[in-house]
Amino acid sequence: MTLDDTIAALSSGQLPAGIAVLRLSGPAVRAALEELAGGVPEARRAALRLFRDAAGEPIDRGLLLFFPGPASVTGEDLAEFHLHGGRAVVAAMLKALTARPGVRLAEAGEFTRRAFGNGRIDLTEAEGLADLLSAETEAQRARAFRQSAGEFRELAEGWMRRLLRARALIEAEFDFSDEGDVGESAARGVRAEVEALRADIERRLGGARRGEIGREGFRVAIAGAPNAGKSSLLNALSAREVAIVSPEAGTTRDLVEARLDLQGHAVILTDTAGLRETDGLVERIGIERARAAVREADLVLSLAEPNAAFETLETAAPVWRLRTKADLAATTGEDTLSVASGRGLDALLQRIAVAAREAAGDPAEVVPTRERHRLVLAETAAILGTYDPGRQPPEVAAETLRAAADRLGALTGRTGVEDILGVIFSEFCIGK
Repeated sequence: MTLDDTIAALSSGQLPAGIAVLRLSGPAVRAALEELAGGVPEARRAALRLFRDAAGEPIDRGLLLFFPGPASVTGEDLAEFHLHGGRAVVAAMLKALTARPGVRLAEAGEFTRRAFGNGRIDLTEAEGLADLLSAETEAQRARAFRQSAGEFRELAEGWMRRLLRARALIEAEFDFSDEGDVGESAARGVRAEVEALRADIERRLGGARRGEIGREGFRVAIAGAPNAGKSSLLNALSAREVAIVSPEAGTTRDLVEARLDLQGHAVILTDTAGLRETDGLVERIGIERARAAVREADLVLSLAEPNAAFETLETAAPVWRLRTKADLAATTGEDTLSVASGRGLDALLQRIAVAAREAAGDPAEVVPTRERHRLVLAETAAILGTYDPGRQPPEVAAETLRAAADRLGALTGRTGVEDILGVIFSEFCIGK
C-alpha cells in the first residue's frame, strides 16, 4: 500500500443503482479535475459538471464535490463524483481516472487508513467505523457509532494524561531531591494516582466480555442427543429452513448457524450434531465440534425428548434444559416445547433476548470490544501493578510509568501497531 499515490474507488453500494459515488484522494486530485471535469469547483459546494475522458469523449453528467486537504476525511485533497449508477458509466469513469499518472484503484480500507495515517482518526475510531459498517442490529450500531465518534479514544487519552501527570510528579522528585518534603509528597500523590488508574482500567476490563458479545453476537448452542429436535428448533426460531430435518439419527454432522436480531441484539444460534457414541469417523468429528461449540457458547439449550435423559455437558455457560416434542406427550411447564404446535417458542425467544441484552450490557457503556483492546489494557494494568516506589529508585519508577504509557499508546495507534494495521483495515470494503 503506497500512501503517496492518488487512489480511486466506487464508494457507494452495489451496481446498478440510481446514483453511484466515486471517490478520488491524493496529490493528483486537482490535476484530474482540471482534465476530466473542466476545473476544480469551489470547496465543499456541489457543482454540475460534464465528465470527459482523456480523449475528450463525454462519460456522464453529474455532481462534483471537492474537499481540500488537510480538512478532508482522508487528510488529503479529495473529490467525489456523483454519477448515474450504471455499470458501464462507473467502469468508464474509473478507467478515465486511473489512466491519469499516479492514480490507481484503492485497496480495501485504504481511504480510512489514510485518514488514520494523516491523524484524522485514531485506531479505535477506525475500528468503530469498521464495526458500524458491519452492524446488523440496533445495539451493534449504537455501540459502534459511539466508538467511531471517539468515546473510547477520549477514555484512553484521559488515562494517558493521568500517566503524564504522574510522571511529572516523579520528575519533580528528581528536580527537588534536596527538599525531602516535596519528594515525599510527590511519591504519595503518584502512588495514589497509579492505584486509581489501574483500578479504572481493570474496571473497564471487567466489561470486555460484554463488549465482545455486543460486537460479535450472543452465541447460543443447541445440544442434545440425536433426534432431540435440535434442527427443528433452529428452523422454528429462525423462521426459515436453515438446517436439514430428518428422522434419521445423525443427520446433522457439522455446525449450522443462524443469526437473529432479537430486540436489537445479535444472537447466533448454532445447531450441533447429536451427542452419542459412534464408530463413524465423520460423525465423531461432528460430535467433537458440537462439544467445542457448547464449551464456547454464552448460553446452551440442552434438549431432550419426553422421558429421555439430558446429556452431560461441559461448559461454563448457563444451561437451559428444555423438553421437546410436547405435542406427543403430556408434559407441562415453561421448559417444554413443541415445534409442531409452536408451544413455548415465543417465550423461549423472549428469554433468549433478555439473556442476550444482559450479557451485552448497555451499548452506551465504554468498554473494550475487541481482543486487541483487552490485551492492551490487561498488559497496561500489569505494568502498573509493578509500580512500587517504596522499593524502586525514582528512575525505575518513572521508567515503569513510561512503559505503561507506551503500551497504552498502542490502543489508539500511537505506538507499536504497525504489525496489525493491515489486519484492521482489511475489514473495510474497497472505497471506504
